[in-house]
Parts: sequence; C-alpha cells; structure tokens
Amino acid sequence: MAKKPQLTGRAAILAVVVCAIAMSLAYPVRTYIAQRRDIAELREEKAKVEAERQRLLAESRQVGDPNWVRRTAKERLHYCGQGERCFVVMDPDPGKGQAAAQRPAQQPPWYQTLWESVQAADDGTGRRATEQSPGQSAGQPTGQPTEQPTGQPAEQPEKQPEKQPEKQKESVGQ
Repeated sequence: MAKKPQLTGRAAILAVVVCAIAMSLAYPVRTYIAQRRDIAELREEKAKVEAERQRLLAESRQVGDPNWVRRTAKERLHYCGQGERCFVVMDPDPGKGQAAAQRPAQQPPWYQTLWESVQAADDGTGRRATEQSPGQSAGQPTGQPTEQPTGQPAEQPEKQPEKQPEKQKESVGQ
C-alpha cells in the first residue's frame, strides 16, 4: 500500500489563504486597538477637564459673594474692616517655640577660593592638598580666614609709584 502525502495541494492552498487573511487583518486590528486606547484616554482627560470646569464655576460663584471676599481679605491679607480693631502679636523669641531651621554654612564662590589659593601660594603660606586637615577644603590656606569681614576690603599689597622716564622730566622742567 502506498502512503498518501500528508500535505496535499488543497491543504497548501488553504494554508496560504489563511495566512493571507491573517496578514490582511493584522494592521486594521492593531489600529482598532490603538484607537480604542486613545478614546479611553480622551474620555479620562475630558472627565478631568469637566471636574476642573466645575471647580472653577464654583469658585467664580464664590468670588461674587461679598462675605467671602471680606473673609478672604482678613485671612490672607490681614485686612481689618471698618470699625474693627486689629492687633498683630509678635513672638519675642521665634526660635523658642519652634525648631529654628538651620542654614548650612555657605561655601564661598569658586573664584574667591581660587584667588585666595593664588595669594597664599604667592605669600608662601599655602599648604599642599595632601596635608589638609579634615575640616578644611583643599583651596583654603592655613591660618587664612575663608571670608573677609563685612565692610572691610581685602588686604592688597601697596603699589609703588611708577618712575617717569628721564626724557619726560627734562621736557617738564623746560
């Protein structure tokens, strides 16, 4: 007995037709799914916008109410109405009741650090970066303050008066 081939011509044509149909439907199905997702996102956005619109409408109705305006001016701007007496209570020590926010030490700008290191190298008072103490940055010389006291100019070496050339002195004397 002779065996029949498992893949006949009809089966091959059927397989090709099924693949063609699947390929032709793949792009439209993908587009359909993407559009459904976009529609769902737009509906969510519309709901958010509508909620914002309702909130703004309620706020606009509230702004038209004179009592709301007075109350808001008192709360936010500390206004007083006519005939009212307002007091401002100052706390004598604001850090006592609350933990005072500590500001970190301000680091001098980079150009100031650079200039100080140049001056220290010129004066011979600078140190090498490997010799620095744990609390000192590499650009700060030993024994030099990191900041100049407020209102005092930094010390500058005195300039010597320039000497005039001999020819100019003679022409001035004549």
